[in-house]
Amino acid sequence: MSLADVLWRVPSMQMAWRSLGRNRVRTGLAALGIIIGVVAIASLGMASVALQQQAQSDLGSLANEVTVSPGQDITTDGITDDQLSRIQGIAADVDVVPQKSNQTRLTSRSGQGARVSVTGVTQASVLYNVSEGESPERLRSGALLSETTATQLGLEIGDPVEYDGRQYRIRGFIASDQQGFFGGQGELVLPISALSDQRNYDSVTIVAENGDESTEIANALDSQFNTEDEQVLRVSSSMDVQDGISSFLDTLSLALLGVGSISLIVASISILNVMLMSIIERRGEIGVLRAVGIRRGEVLRMILAEAAFLGGIGGVVGAGVSLAVGLLLFQLLAGDPVQVFGWESSQYLVYGFGFAVVASVLSGLYPAWKAANDPPVESLRG
Repeated sequence: MSLADVLWRVPSMQMAWRSLGRNRVRTGLAALGIIIGVVAIASLGMASVALQQQAQSDLGSLANEVTVSPGQDITTDGITDDQLSRIQGIAADVDVVPQKSNQTRLTSRSGQGARVSVTGVTQASVLYNVSEGESPERLRSGALLSETTATQLGLEIGDPVEYDGRQYRIRGFIASDQQGFFGGQGELVLPISALSDQRNYDSVTIVAENGDESTEIANALDSQFNTEDEQVLRVSSSMDVQDGISSFLDTLSLALLGVGSISLIVASISILNVMLMSIIERRGEIGVLRAVGIRRGEVLRMILAEAAFLGGIGGVVGAGVSLAVGLLLFQLLAGDPVQVFGWESSQYLVYGFGFAVVASVLSGLYPAWKAANDPPVESLRG
């Protein structure tokens, strides 16, 4: 015997189901409120998961980098050669890339201009991937330019760009996905000799084997150069940035779920109203049931079963609609709709369904208590 057969043998279940069937419009409207609430909770939860996975994917390749820049207590105008030597001594087995930076304005042959940041570096291939051309291991001549800036100015490989009165031939275009999660200003990469008028370095990038090693190097540099009261060099690991973004997205997820929960609470109030109206309309019917011997407990279970059926129907339909919305969201945000079936995302379907049933049953408690405790004589009088 199946569980459905067992439940169907309970008279209160049969009466609840028939009552919902007699008032299909009212039942449909009450279930619609639950559906909207479930879709709001589940869709917003899955949207936050899709955003988090996309952010982790974008930042994943940067998790092994450590960036060193002048701290607030440094006495020079940048990182000195002596400090660079000490950094290279601590990070002896990985790539250490010192950089000098500036800004300039590039102009195309047609006169169109674009402001870009200028980076002087030698080990260009360590930091930059190119979508076209080459990223030389040791950049001694020529230049790399952001792909978006080159498109904006109509520049091609081999075209000259001018900086500080000297011309450099473009050797490669920096891939657009290296402009960060939020995009940003275009970048011109030149040999470090192009910024020889700057004595010290503006930053040093260390590329470790993995995130754990980058964290160890960052901690070692911080303890070597800084104290509790003095920050000579500011050391930041990409893992710190990734953790910060993950924390922000977790907070955003909770806020979105809060908004979705408000929708379901409003739906629960609607169910409470529907159940109370139903009790008033069926007061005579309930009085007859009590007069022929139906006990208070049976009436209580019947009303609660109606509320549970409403929650179950709304929860199932709402979860189905939410799954369709989730497939669309993951296709648009993450590019892979199948990821919606992972537990990290699909758990919100379960939460939405469970919340719908619990909220519906709670909404039915007062109408059920009121119907069960109404004296039969008073109910028959109407």
